Amino acid sequence: MEADITIMEEAAIAAGNVIMKYYRKGQQVTNSAEVRNKGVNNPLTKADLEADTLLHKMLTTARPDYGWLSEETTDNPDRLEKNRVWVVDPIDGTKEFIIGLPQFAVSIGLIEDGKPIAACVRNPATDETFLAVLGSGATLNGQPIVTTKRTQLTGSTCLASRSETKRGDWDCFKSEFAITTMGSIAYKLSLVAAGRFDISFTLTPKNEWDFCAGALLVTEAGGEITHKDGSKCRYNKKNPLIRSLLASNGTLHESLLQRLKDIPYGPDRHGPTCTMKEEKNEKI
Repeated sequence: MEADITIMEEAAIAAGNVIMKYYRKGQQVTNSAEVRNKGVNNPLTKADLEADTLLHKMLTTARPDYGWLSEETTDNPDRLEKNRVWVVDPIDGTKEFIIGLPQFAVSIGLIEDGKPIAACVRNPATDETFLAVLGSGATLNGQPIVTTKRTQLTGSTCLASRSETKRGDWDCFKSEFAITTMGSIAYKLSLVAAGRFDISFTLTPKNEWDFCAGALLVTEAGGEITHKDGSKCRYNKKNPLIRSLLASNGTLHESLLQRLKDIPYGPDRHGPTCTMKEEKNEKI
């Protein structure tokens, strides 16, 4: 694993350097970034593609027997037969990158038999590199990190999605949590792992590449990651989409699960209420 984590870190730093050629702090990227939409509210830039190409070359050249799953690469079902798989998002937080917010990250997870065994999240705009190896803890720029020790859910510091907050999904939590909005779920999870915030959660669909690396950072730092129903995350599934993700410092997790038990999933909501009973929809 020492060799693999070194490969991951080198690849993330190199990809970050590519991305920073286009990034303009506090300003919109220029036309050279070639911003376009690949779906509704889902932008794509030249930086995403260049970083993805570089990551694919570096990681698969170093480990040709590993599978590959990336947001910006056409999925190859051969990965389902692989023991180990790279799970990659070249820029998690593309919308923030485009408008000049330093809230994006290169995310690389390494999966073995459906579980993350190594992780690297690199925010090149803040020069932060988060690393974790299963059973060996987590670090930020080489220094060990741990989650907070808070035990009271009310008043917890909480990272919320910028887009979800704009939709009003978080309105009913504002009196309970000290909410900070931020892009990039990979970066949010990294900050929970580093003990800067107590919790973060989303009840809207996410893909494995969004949270795979960040999830291992949280658990290796002493926190906990589950879905809304309390089940553990599994990776390298045929369909990489999940409906919810809850991250906490560990001591708050049971309280968080209970608080969100009757809250509908994001797509199922019919308004800002946080007391509606969840509808019986087929799970993704």
